[in-house]
Amino acid sequence: MSDAPAEAPLRTLVTDDDPLVRRLIRDILQSADVTVIAEASTGREAVELALYYRPDVVVMDYLMPEMNGIEA
Repeated sequence: MSDAPAEAPLRTLVTDDDPLVRRLIRDILQSADVTVIAEASTGREAVELALYYRPDVVVMDYLMPEMNGIEA
């Protein structure tokens, strides 16, 4: 038995304008014990959610309405 503290799950924000793709990514991440804390459908929404939730990782599509992945 190890005395090392358990690592907290990775907290992730998933961003894609296609809801089916977001669901697929979320399901894959959750099956790997990654916590999806929020989902966004635009780059602008992703920025707002990232500022609020402070995720460890953001998985983001490049081409999206309002603001693309690079601008975000």
